[in-house]
Amino acid sequence: MSESPQEPRGTVVATKLSRLLAVAIVSGVVGYALVPVFEALTTTAPRVEWPQLLTLAIIAVMLSVLAWTTYKTVHRDRVRMPAERAVTVLMLAKASALVGAVVVGGYFGFGLNFVDRLDVELPRERAIRSLLAALIGVGIVISALLLERACRVPKEPDE
Repeated sequence: MSESPQEPRGTVVATKLSRLLAVAIVSGVVGYALVPVFEALTTTAPRVEWPQLLTLAIIAVMLSVLAWTTYKTVHRDRVRMPAERAVTVLMLAKASALVGAVVVGGYFGFGLNFVDRLDVELPRERAIRSLLAALIGVGIVISALLLERACRVPKEPDE
């Protein structure tokens, strides 16, 4: 197997937005398809509760704080992170971006099932909370991508 000249061996490439979009689309289809399955099995779709939204928001905030502190440490203060920590933070960022894309698509697809019934309270609640969860998922993706970017090793001034 030959290596490409642009990517030396052992290099981790940035997460591609096209891959995140594909994951969100597939998750959206699954989220949309789950509502009829739930309704067939249990006669009602699950509710989107506030603790779910709060948990997702906490994850987004924690990723944002980690992205900021990592950026500050690596790029502003020019402090070298231990290799193990750098790899761990980078893998957390990459995994969080994918999970965020799943959250965006899954909740958006789930909520789409209820858009035609916004005049009824429970479907309206599901649609609104699903949209909120999808927006928080976008925040998770953005925070994760910022964290991934913060992990890039800055170039030396003489390079």
